[in-house]
Amino acid sequence: MPPTVVPSHQVAQATDTLAQVKDYLRTEPPVADMLPLLAPLLDEDTGVAILLGDILRAAARIVATQSPYPYSDVVRQFIDDLRYAAWDATDLHALHWNIHHLSAQITDTTDVPDLR
Repeated sequence: MPPTVVPSHQVAQATDTLAQVKDYLRTEPPVADMLPLLAPLLDEDTGVAILLGDILRAAARIVATQSPYPYSDVVRQFIDDLRYAAWDATDLHALHWNIHHLSAQITDTTDVPDLR
């Protein structure tokens, strides 16, 4: 079964949730409270960096396949920018390991977060 269309309001809800996490983290909560929030965001397989990279690559592919060829300079630049941004976003997945290393360092707290 093919994936269904994602309504733009659901994407807006996701970004609203991320904004709430950002606002909460700006209050400087304890590290033990922060790590469980970051762990799923930075997951090496399903985290925001990986998903955003995949989304940007898919968008570049859509523009490339649905634009008349030869591409105009604007279209070519947009495709290239999406692809470069996808690489940059995906590179952030390496932070996944930092979460695990930091979690090991805070074992002196009574509530060590479960990071998967």
